[in-house]
Amino acid sequence: MEHRFVNEEVHSASEILKKRKINIACVQETRWVGAKARIVDGFKLWYSGGSRDRNGVGILVDGDLKEQVVEVRRINDRLMMVKLVIRGLGLDEEAKKLFYEDLDEVVRGIPNTEKIIISGDFNGHIGATSNGFDDVHGGFGFRERNGGGTSLLDFAKAFKLVIANSCFPKKENHLVTFRSSVAKTQIDYFLLRKGDRGLFKDCKVIPSENLTTQHKLLVMDLEIKRVRRKKIASDRSRIK
Repeated sequence: MEHRFVNEEVHSASEILKKRKINIACVQETRWVGAKARIVDGFKLWYSGGSRDRNGVGILVDGDLKEQVVEVRRINDRLMMVKLVIRGLGLDEEAKKLFYEDLDEVVRGIPNTEKIIISGDFNGHIGATSNGFDDVHGGFGFRERNGGGTSLLDFAKAFKLVIANSCFPKKENHLVTFRSSVAKTQIDYFLLRKGDRGLFKDCKVIPSENLTTQHKLLVMDLEIKRVRRKKIASDRSRIK
């Protein structure tokens, strides 16, 4: 998007970008002198200009993408470049391997007679269908599977766990656990033993609730019967 504006129009321009859900905008005739950057209503603006009378260019990047900018080159007051690197899962392969090794060790240390509930952000997409993981994927996921999702499914299969989120047919907004202005994904999950599948009655996202900025509240209904301990009647003789 190209949009001519001067200083007093910056705020109105950012409102247009938000309204139209535009993540990156190229602007001209900014007439801002210098090679600087500033925050404008949640957007970061990098600009280059040599005169208050003419020219000046800039690039606006929204709040979700501004941290992905790795290079800014200002050639002159008519030309500049911003380079972004969109990182995938945020962890390199070695870090992921260590994470699952630690998680394996924890789960192995829990007796089979005890119940397990694992929850968290696994940075992986398990996909909309089970496709080879029928025993751990209930068949109701979101979009396409990726490598991180396959790692989670392999882990679940190794320990005979089931992913609770995938066991109930839901609308999209009850499946998406992470939502930003540029993406919506399912990366947060509940896992339980397959033998306890009858205990959870529902699992879904409450889209109107955010515990953190972009993660939606994921809830699970469990039906666990409490065993009440019987009180042992005491047979104490009264002291006369």
